[in-house]
Amino acid sequence: MKNNILKISNLAFLFCALLLTTGCDFDFPLPEANSIDDLQLPVADFTESQDPVDFRTYQFQNLSSESLNYEWDFGTGETSSDENPLYRFEAGEGTYTVTLVSSDANGESDRITRDIVVIEPEAPDAIIPRIMEASFEDGQLEGGSGDGRDSWRNNSLGGVIQITSSPVFDGDQASKYPREGDRIAYQELEITPNTDYRFDFVYTLKTDAPGSITFDVLAGGGYSSVSGAEVLGSFTGTDQDDSGTYTEASVRFNTGNNNMISIYVHNEGEEARLDAITIEVEE
Repeated sequence: MKNNILKISNLAFLFCALLLTTGCDFDFPLPEANSIDDLQLPVADFTESQDPVDFRTYQFQNLSSESLNYEWDFGTGETSSDENPLYRFEAGEGTYTVTLVSSDANGESDRITRDIVVIEPEAPDAIIPRIMEASFEDGQLEGGSGDGRDSWRNNSLGGVIQITSSPVFDGDQASKYPREGDRIAYQELEITPNTDYRFDFVYTLKTDAPGSITFDVLAGGGYSSVSGAEVLGSFTGTDQDDSGTYTEASVRFNTGNNNMISIYVHNEGEEARLDAITIEVEE
């Protein structure tokens, strides 16, 4: 037991002497950030996605590993050091050679080069909306229902149109607007924004007093008043040569930023009729 105590005491003495000699100045090199003795080197990689609105703009997503610094060359003379840059190819369509160099804190680097083909996508086909009861016939709604005017109601703007069987341009019925001007036709349609459309229809006016019928295309929907409404297109018919003969008319308009429009038909001064409404995209 005594010998063991002496051995321990001797070891303690030697350790203390070593501390006094070296001054505890131990120097252990630490590995650089993101690098383990250069065994894990940078690997450059990226992906890209085209902006759905502006085809020239791409979002680049860095997928590099073991990297801290990034240098992008977009093949246009412009560069970026952002990790995930957003870049617009101002010249538009073409093939651009994009290079990414990724590096770590030790100066080790890797490079990847990829050709980016910038093409403007074809525009999707524009919506051709279905006009409900477009010729004001009975039985045109689901299940054979409808009296020719059910789709044209907006009680906030006026009473719904009347139906007439003479004169008629298409089918057996047409819409009728009494001289008082208190009956209207109103219908909302879903359309494609920034697209040119054209409504075609026919109208006639009685000849006892001066009068007119107006076909307005309003931006948006949900109207309880048309005061201040944005009118995308309008036609006012005043042909009173023959009340029994329909006159062809059209309204051309662009939808702008709207994805919905409203048809609003109203008259003034004289009884009017309107029939056979169609809509198509203008080329």
